[in-house]
Amino acid sequence: MDVLLTDEEMMVSSTAREFLEGECSTALVRKIEEDLKGYAPELWAKAAEMGWTGMCLPDAFGGQELPLVYLGLVMQEVGRALAPIPLLSTAVASIALARAGSPEQKARVLPGVVEGKTIMTWGFSEKDPRFLPSTVHMTAVAEGDHFVLNGSKMFVDNFAASDYCLLACRTSATTPAGEGLTLLLVDSRSEGISNIPLKTLARDSQSEVIFNNVRVPSANLVGQLNQGWPVMQDMLDLATVLLTAQMLGATRMDAEMAIDHAKYREAFGQPIGAFQSIQHMCADMIIWIDGGELLTYEALWKMDMGMPARVEVSQAKAFCNEKCVAVVRNSQSIHGGIGFMMEFDLHLWLRRVTAWATRLGTSFEHRERVAHALLDCPGQVVLGQPVPPVPG
Repeated sequence: MDVLLTDEEMMVSSTAREFLEGECSTALVRKIEEDLKGYAPELWAKAAEMGWTGMCLPDAFGGQELPLVYLGLVMQEVGRALAPIPLLSTAVASIALARAGSPEQKARVLPGVVEGKTIMTWGFSEKDPRFLPSTVHMTAVAEGDHFVLNGSKMFVDNFAASDYCLLACRTSATTPAGEGLTLLLVDSRSEGISNIPLKTLARDSQSEVIFNNVRVPSANLVGQLNQGWPVMQDMLDLATVLLTAQMLGATRMDAEMAIDHAKYREAFGQPIGAFQSIQHMCADMIIWIDGGELLTYEALWKMDMGMPARVEVSQAKAFCNEKCVAVVRNSQSIHGGIGFMMEFDLHLWLRRVTAWATRLGTSFEHRERVAHALLDCPGQVVLGQPVPPVPG
């Protein structure tokens, strides 16, 4: 893995930053926090024109078939600007559909995604937030040429704005290998669906979604019946590493604000950046962010190479869960009292980084997965599964 960006990668990153600096102000971010839609349609349309929505989708449907690393770079800039667009949920669900969906499903949905006319999301978590097959209880019962869905999903991103949702459903009893789960493509406006907005620390669009006898055509089965867990694992890993890239973008912006403040805020006749304790905090912040980036892009690179990357994904998320939060807390300390004023923009980044660190697995859950690999445990490395004792 080459840790340095190529000229093309640097161009993608710088173009995304320039675009968002011009189009996404903190005033827009604050406005969308109070908007029931949960995203900015005009900004989303422009992002589609930039090619972000189809960046990693097949050329046959209008996509660019670029490596996932490119999407990670864009997600980092989206996080830096706190851009209120449903790119993460749409990218994760559309890439999963492109990999596992039928030709008819892909032809029906993906061109609209590329054009920015179709928003997607996905649902896995329920009352038990762990990402295990046994935590999925929402049922999908076959009735003729339909499945009938009953149950609920928690913390579904951008459901209020979505057109389609990829849902993890139970179609039979679970097995140790995760069999019994099925992935379905559901029209978000189907009869029997209730959307309950959730108030989050990040103030982004998260929902509890309730399904009451929702009928879904059997043709919307993604992959094979009762064999959806491997597709779901890949989807969860992709969502996790792209969320980590987004966290890092927001964290670096927060750190840069703190470092700039330390250069100009004076105390005792000199900038506070002249004090060694502040210098150490600033140095730690940059070291942690750079370390998180190396781990995140190693995971994305391995995915692009078709190599196993689950351990790398967990290394990146476990590290960033702790270090990104530590950075934004240091930034609050460096800013002092003004960092706690709602009129000051710093809290926008603090709230989002802190909230994103709690999503898609805690540090403890991801460390369990790394521990499984280190101990060379038999079976699949599954997020949330207890670690057996070391032999001997």
